[in-house]
Amino acid sequence: MVGVFYAVIPAGGSGTRLWPLSRAGHPKFLHTLTGTSASLLQATVDRLGQLAEPESTYVVTGVAHAAAVARQLPALPDANILVEPSPRDSCAAIGLAAAIIAARDPHAVMGSFAADHLVRDGDAFASAVRAATDGARDGLLMTVGITPTHPETGYGYLRCGEAVGAGQVRRVAEFTEKPPYEVAVSYVESGEYFWNASMFIWRVDVFLAELLRQQPQLHAGLMRIAHAWNGVDRERVLGEVWPTLPKISVDYAVMEGAAAAGLVGTVPGDFGWNDVGDFHTLGDVLERDERGNVVIESDDGAVGKSDILLHDTDRTVVVPRSGRLVSAVGVHDLIIVDTPDALLVCPRDRAQDVKKLVDSLKERGNPHV
Repeated sequence: MVGVFYAVIPAGGSGTRLWPLSRAGHPKFLHTLTGTSASLLQATVDRLGQLAEPESTYVVTGVAHAAAVARQLPALPDANILVEPSPRDSCAAIGLAAAIIAARDPHAVMGSFAADHLVRDGDAFASAVRAATDGARDGLLMTVGITPTHPETGYGYLRCGEAVGAGQVRRVAEFTEKPPYEVAVSYVESGEYFWNASMFIWRVDVFLAELLRQQPQLHAGLMRIAHAWNGVDRERVLGEVWPTLPKISVDYAVMEGAAAAGLVGTVPGDFGWNDVGDFHTLGDVLERDERGNVVIESDDGAVGKSDILLHDTDRTVVVPRSGRLVSAVGVHDLIIVDTPDALLVCPRDRAQDVKKLVDSLKERGNPHV
């Protein structure tokens, strides 16, 4: 690969479908949910190590999480943890990193990768990103499209157009967000669609030019912040400008319009990707016992190791975090999450509805969120 590759990891959100394990103050990317001792964030940085050195790896995170991120990533320079004062969605976070990198290396290629995704094959992942980098150097805003394995309604889809050059790059004709089941079936059967996994690779100058075209207010604010970033006025400018930035995802702010203009490309990715959105998904992707049960232990030493006793129990996901004995008899297809201050029990097929519990707790002003 020619030149330095910059890896950017937006680390935000609270993972409400993984409540009560994931909380606003300790979100899912800080938890060990990979089947190893690494947190999701640490695993993300580890696999990006094939592509980017620590000095060219950036994490964009909130004030509440900056210290925990620094503790989990001691090899990362302190200056590479970019702290946003408040959540302004993904375009502001990714755009801030792009503007800061552009000031350092105006034609750099950067990739943006979520902090809370699971990837099984790191070598295949790195290979796909390298292929996407070729398209980025040619001026396309690149994505890594995940080859669909089933008609999933919770993901966005990329419709592929014609091939670009002799490699793997294909132009993206359209972004479609979370289609109905019947539409998702037709997408998968057509072979012309990938899942949008929010993995983006581009030259920073190309991205910032497209941001200027589509979101001039957001571009102006980010450039003002980046100009002040290494000076004495950083906190003042950040405090003044950041709250005025439009709150919008990079998909809606830039990528949909860029795709319509023929500026977006994609390469296929088949490396065991999952966005670990809920406990049911974790039960599918992590190692199971002979009856299909999954126990997700903690390796962070925060609490004592829990005892688990399952009798005549099948396909149940247990997340013990209280240090207590957790036992189950004669049940199947359940989720049991036991933390020191909250207990969740629900059927696996209702895992997506955990978010509704969190919404209700917020409405009641309950502190356990």
